Amino acid sequence: MKNLFLLFSLSLTILSCKNDTKSTDNSTTMNDSITLIERAKAIHERVITLDTHCDININNFTDSINYTQNLSSQVNLPKMKSGGLDVAWFVVYTGQDTLTDEGYKKAYDNAISKFDAIHKLCEEIAPDEIELATTSVDVRRIVKLGKKVAMIGIENGYPIGMDIKNVEKFYNLGGRYMSLAHNGHSQLSDSNTGEEDGVWLHNGLSDLGKEVIKEMNRVGMMIDVSHHSKEAMRQMIELTKGPIIASHSSSRALCDHSRNLDDEQLEWMKKNGGVVQAVAFSSYLNTDKHDKRAEAETKVKKEILETRNVAYLERSDLKKMNADARDAYYDILDEIQPMVDKRLADMKDLPPAVNVSDFVDHIDYLVKKIGIEHVGISSDFDGGGGIEGWKDASETFNVTLELVKRGYTEDEISMLWSGNLLRVLDEVQAVADGMTKS
Repeated sequence: MKNLFLLFSLSLTILSCKNDTKSTDNSTTMNDSITLIERAKAIHERVITLDTHCDININNFTDSINYTQNLSSQVNLPKMKSGGLDVAWFVVYTGQDTLTDEGYKKAYDNAISKFDAIHKLCEEIAPDEIELATTSVDVRRIVKLGKKVAMIGIENGYPIGMDIKNVEKFYNLGGRYMSLAHNGHSQLSDSNTGEEDGVWLHNGLSDLGKEVIKEMNRVGMMIDVSHHSKEAMRQMIELTKGPIIASHSSSRALCDHSRNLDDEQLEWMKKNGGVVQAVAFSSYLNTDKHDKRAEAETKVKKEILETRNVAYLERSDLKKMNADARDAYYDILDEIQPMVDKRLADMKDLPPAVNVSDFVDHIDYLVKKIGIEHVGISSDFDGGGGIEGWKDASETFNVTLELVKRGYTEDEISMLWSGNLLRVLDEVQAVADGMTKS
């Protein structure tokens, strides 16, 4: 059973504040709201909730510091239990670096360390609380056991290097989806970042990238088109024998960001039979709203950091730092975040934050544009994701609540949360099985 008692109790408390002068109409509205929350809670308990994109830090997967603890990370077991998140796709992410043997070796080692960390969590640290799944059958079995589910996605095919055998190796380690690029062109594919300067490396996919697509079909690994150039995505769809996913992308019609998919790309996804996992990443949902709020938050962070004689660093500055220095800086940001939140809460005229309603606006648009069977949900937690109302896994229920408010049925909510993604997973495996038999 999902532990939603605290969240539900808080919601009821807010809705049932006493007011002796309350009219009959207000009482009816309050009762309707309570009924809606009760219905949403029941639906949230019954459906399998699945988030396709959660980044990890291997420092949180040790014997002494791990996901059994309520860490500052947006995803961990206590937060998953509190918010009723059943399935977290933990991401083996590697940032883009040089296209050299040295770069590939470093990227491969990074990927293996993250695979190992996920396996350690499931097999050594907390096997009674979370289990690794590689199929939809696994997911349903583990959920029935009352445990949380870990799945593995690979963000950026850069660690493949020039050795296509690594695709099957990563599959055997549990990887069930992979993108071929991230922020910057890889040896396999052009990235969406090429839009900014108009510079492309492959005009889509490289020859090796095309072979990797075929190999992913052969082993049964889903192809993830998030972070790729539009031409690379077109070529992926042209080559693949199975449906594809966008593990964390939203609608470009609502927010003109190159990480989102335009209407033509959405039509490609629909024809392919794939699924777009709308992402709760504020700047991909409403850039104007995000920028105004970010400006206010950055000002507060700078003021607090100044009292500690620490300079505020822009993203471009962080990219130039080595990993240890960057992690140390992020640790400081995590430490001051409660102070930032408190000061923001006390501010007047604070610009509104991008919230769950903005997020579900994208889900609504995608559903109307390509059909509910092609839409899913992701957060990009611990990788920049998180919005007002769904700041971490403990607030997962709020997404279901908003969907219920918008009139989605339980069957539709089940499709959005997990059914559509698991359907694609099954179909991709069926393609692989067919290729093996032929």
